[in-house]
Amino acid sequence: MAVISNYEITRNKMEQEFVRYDQEQMVQRFHLQHTPRHLFIDFVGERYRIDRQTGRVERCLADGSGFVHAGFNESMTIFDVLCCSKPGCHLSGEYATVTNLPGIANISAPGTGTYAETARIFANNCDALRRACERLGGSAQKVGDVSYRIPLFDFMPVILQFWDADEEFDAALKIMWDTNTLDFMRFETTFYAANHLLERLKELKY
Repeated sequence: MAVISNYEITRNKMEQEFVRYDQEQMVQRFHLQHTPRHLFIDFVGERYRIDRQTGRVERCLADGSGFVHAGFNESMTIFDVLCCSKPGCHLSGEYATVTNLPGIANISAPGTGTYAETARIFANNCDALRRACERLGGSAQKVGDVSYRIPLFDFMPVILQFWDADEEFDAALKIMWDTNTLDFMRFETTFYAANHLLERLKELKY
């Protein structure tokens, strides 16, 4: 019998909770495509569907041949945005690092973990990062050696900024968030979303 991780347990519990929320409100707020059976949403360049009876989130396979159960980071981000975003939420058009978002204080900036690891992968390989960002629908920006505005969701972009390594400094990567992001998702959810975005960039670098 396969062992179920704590991440899978948490995801599965949230699927059960999802069906208690007002799905028609989700459809109206985020202009979701929908059928009587499913809600559809795009997340980091891929199509997802949510079963309206069970809450199960599934990702469409790249070749379009079917769907697979979405992972923890994907499901939790989608659930948080659809279920817990504030009424009337909207983007400001201004950007900050996640630790500089309004209402956040005394939090260490990421960089020693996933961000730094991803930066090392793309060190001295800016073209690969550009290709990956463009495959996610990114539009080029001006800050850093590589910078793209990338649609996390159709209604919410983030800005990725990358400075390549040189003789003195290691490569560095930032993700910039709209300053109203916490009206759409909780602080901890930004890390789930960022981790999934970085995994997608690594997948698409070739």
